[in-house]
Amino acid sequence: MSPRRRKGSPPTPSVSIPEAISLLSTAYAPLPHEGRLEPAQELVFTILSQHTSDTNSARAFQQLMDRFGALEAVAQAEVADIEAAISIGGLARVKAPRIKLVLNRVLELNGSLDLTFLREMPLAEAKAWLRQLPGIGPKSAGIILSFALGMPAMAIDTHIYRVCQRLGFIGPKVTADKAHDILEAAVVPEQVYQFHVSLITHGRQTCKAQRPRCGDCVVAWGCPSRDKFLIEKEIPTSSPS
Repeated sequence: MSPRRRKGSPPTPSVSIPEAISLLSTAYAPLPHEGRLEPAQELVFTILSQHTSDTNSARAFQQLMDRFGALEAVAQAEVADIEAAISIGGLARVKAPRIKLVLNRVLELNGSLDLTFLREMPLAEAKAWLRQLPGIGPKSAGIILSFALGMPAMAIDTHIYRVCQRLGFIGPKVTADKAHDILEAAVVPEQVYQFHVSLITHGRQTCKAQRPRCGDCVVAWGCPSRDKFLIEKEIPTSSPS
């Protein structure tokens, strides 16, 4: 069901993905640059970042590396010691055994923790290789391939997923996992990283989950969800006294 419009108003034009990338990149320039880790480090960092803030996950990763020096040592460490090192990041009791498990699985499959060989593989095969690891889904695989290896893999987080649904880039019933394939096919490889950074910034700063700031949005003119939020804003939440 399409969003309601004011009676007599013309249909909202749709912004295209290339237009959105261009407008959002300009609006938020300079876009934040995501620092790159080695692929195996990025793999561990994605686990640490689950259900916690960027600040806390970064601190947990730094403490992990300070404590063990290298991921090979983490793979051989006791779970309790890993847990103590990453406690600042939250959910350490869950994440510590997961980190040890995934590192040892990589060693079992690859013989080392050097994952740079993925760069030489076709994108679909590289994603499939990572997704065989325990707990690594489309988002984590996309982050590792895009951020650490510079490959055009899509990584859809909650902000990008929300913005894409509101802009009509994906349907309302499309799952987050399916969105990776749809959007990866819709965005030219050269713009995948820019798409990610511009949309995630937009979701964090303007197209917020609870109260989107449509009046400040540079793509509101082409957003099919705009009228819905503007109408809701106009409807009083309680009866006037």
